[in-house]
Amino acid sequence: MPGMAEAAVRIPKERRQRDVSRAASRTAILEAARRVAARDGARDLSLRGVAAEAGFAPAALYGYFRNKDELLLALAADDLTSLARVMRGSGAGLAEVGAAALELLRGAETMAAASAALTGSPPENGKLNEAERLFNGRLIAALRALSDASGLPSDSRQSQCDVVLVAASLVGLALLARSGRLKALGFTPEEMIARLDGRFRG
Repeated sequence: MPGMAEAAVRIPKERRQRDVSRAASRTAILEAARRVAARDGARDLSLRGVAAEAGFAPAALYGYFRNKDELLLALAADDLTSLARVMRGSGAGLAEVGAAALELLRGAETMAAASAALTGSPPENGKLNEAERLFNGRLIAALRALSDASGLPSDSRQSQCDVVLVAASLVGLALLARSGRLKALGFTPEEMIARLDGRFRG
């Protein structure tokens, strides 16, 4: 019957349109959150402030993010995607990849703010929530990009540990450089990355 066939086609089409609209709204919220974070600082981000910036009613944001922590994790997940892209495009070798990653991390305040959202408490019902799953997936992708672009192998548990150590070092260096502590200690980012390169080069 043609009427039923048309209805069957219309339902998936309407669902796709709804999904596209929801994705666009989520993107608009994240863009607004990034503007608020740049203006006011990521730690002082509030859902109410983001809603006002995005032109949404405050209650509408809860349909996308349950709380500030989920919003911060979503922003950090986007930063991890950018980080992976930057590392893949930076050339080969740990020195080049490290310098590119450090430059991006120094300006990514949401990464530091999101660390407070990763409490390490047991997941709800034995499962991570969507925001944490997204963050973890993007983190793994960034670690793979670091491994591939820098030439660090990741074919054994020991070499995977090395990749995580390098990543942790870059994040720590970014925090020290961002706060001015690295300079106060008498070191430059370039010097520290060269040292990392010397330690972990094939």
